Amino acid sequence: MKKVFLSLLVATSIFIGCQENSTDMPNETQTKIDMSDFIVHTDEPETFAKNDKNGKNCYSMQVLNRQLKENPGLYKKMYNVEYATRKFIAAKGKPVKPGDGGSGGSGSGDVDVAPINDGFGIVTIPVYVHVVYSNSNQNISDAQINSQIAVLNADFRKTNSDLNLPSGSTFANDATDSEIEFTLAGTFRNANSNASWGTNNAVKSAYPPVTPNTHLNIWIAEIGGGILGYAQFPGGNSATDGVVISPQYFGTTGFVAAPFNKGRTATHEVGHYLNLRHIWGDGRCRQDDFVLDTPSSDGPNYGCPSFPTVNCKTTDMTMNYMDYTDDACMYMFTDGQRNRMRAIFASGGPRAAFAGN
Repeated sequence: MKKVFLSLLVATSIFIGCQENSTDMPNETQTKIDMSDFIVHTDEPETFAKNDKNGKNCYSMQVLNRQLKENPGLYKKMYNVEYATRKFIAAKGKPVKPGDGGSGGSGSGDVDVAPINDGFGIVTIPVYVHVVYSNSNQNISDAQINSQIAVLNADFRKTNSDLNLPSGSTFANDATDSEIEFTLAGTFRNANSNASWGTNNAVKSAYPPVTPNTHLNIWIAEIGGGILGYAQFPGGNSATDGVVISPQYFGTTGFVAAPFNKGRTATHEVGHYLNLRHIWGDGRCRQDDFVLDTPSSDGPNYGCPSFPTVNCKTTDMTMNYMDYTDDACMYMFTDGQRNRMRAIFASGGPRAAFAGN
């Protein structure tokens, strides 16, 4: 009887152990979708930040790296978001081909991806803007806020007037209308003596997001350190969900600073908020942004690069909103990026409420 009891105890312990471990490991059904290239944490953003002499600095990946250390469960959440994204795209259209980097193995870097028919129609995202200021310049005007909402709508709907692909470019078929729109739901103004807020979400703690499940919250606050902005990827804590942008890089009029004065910092950061990675995958040639029709690259581009700029044996898509080029020299998303953003609106997805799911 004692042996039987011990056997049952051991079996029970093994069962419980397996159950506990299952929360950290992918489900068996997830092996049907290739996740072999999935990566979250990367040291490359720190390298690029140290080498950045051009002043353009998005801190989204550094913030994500910190959050992964602070919250061990975040990796699994983001894995599940990525799995669901790939499964949705594969079910609706052309299957995801991870790790390709947009080269298709041909070296051309130009792979055409069709926009999936997801049935969501035009998705409208209501936006709350939190203006946190320590001086009159930082207390940006309503006109400056409205100019940014206009840029978001133009960029995400492909109605931006500066869409002008260079002669000889093979990317003409890739530029897309994401069918995502934005509307200003409200503005909150808060005077605060802090000269800068950094990237540890302190401004969000001081002024928490309002209904983040159904609204995009954007904080306009001086970050400091030459940092333009940062965003939280889908799957993170709702208490810190949203985008932070320094005031001089928000909108196109008023207190804005060239060459980041055309509203593309918000376009870039909202791209992260909607599950887009940097176009170079925050790594070298073999690290991917999980989008088929964006070419491989070994790092960000800056300024206004000449065309073609070639890295990793493919032509860089320097005009993509998820690169680091000047505002005047970025002007497109791709169909693959469109599909990826819209996948998170699916039922059960992290941004499903925006599509009424």
